[in-house]
Amino acid sequence: MSLVAALTGLPWWLVLGSVAALPALEASTMVGVVTPGETAVVAGGVAAHAGLVPLWAVILAAVGGAVVGDQVGYSVGRRYGAGLVQRLPRRARDSAGLDRALDLVRRHGALAVALGRWAATLRALVPGAAGMSGIGRRRFTVANLAGAMVWASAVAFAADLAGASYPMLEHRLGLVGLAVLVVALLVLGRYVARGRGPRPSTRVTDHGRAS
Repeated sequence: MSLVAALTGLPWWLVLGSVAALPALEASTMVGVVTPGETAVVAGGVAAHAGLVPLWAVILAAVGGAVVGDQVGYSVGRRYGAGLVQRLPRRARDSAGLDRALDLVRRHGALAVALGRWAATLRALVPGAAGMSGIGRRRFTVANLAGAMVWASAVAFAADLAGASYPMLEHRLGLVGLAVLVVALLVLGRYVARGRGPRPSTRVTDHGRAS
């Protein structure tokens, strides 16, 4: 039995509790490296499709759990700094995802917090990396909340529409999330490159005036 099927077989209050708990644990304990919190949100959307819980409650629970968990991950990263790497589970410490998370935060700051929600490993590691990088808590919180709302709403709505076809959805969500992340970074990189491009030079006339 899949985890989604097991979660949807629980009472409604346990379904919502799981929808909040798994995203909360994802970044705060790095459990997302092993079990993505997205799975619980998919289960909540499937439960909403079956009429067990309202869809709005699933979204609210997912957003709340994601925000709380990321705040904990950020605080841990801010407190321990570079020493956090040695405190991570071996799987996370040896993962290339950690290097990607740190690089993403260094280059894109708070925007990486919102974009990172679309890749499972980054969701677990970006909050801690943001704390390590020194991003202000207010900027982190705004980006965190915005990213969580878009992500939770999109995943829950998709699972509600998919219904019994959720196994196919679970597979495609990872591909879609990766595509969203890549496209967003390409667009951002193009925008930054334009902003740093050479400025048009001014031409000085014989009368000493720029034209």
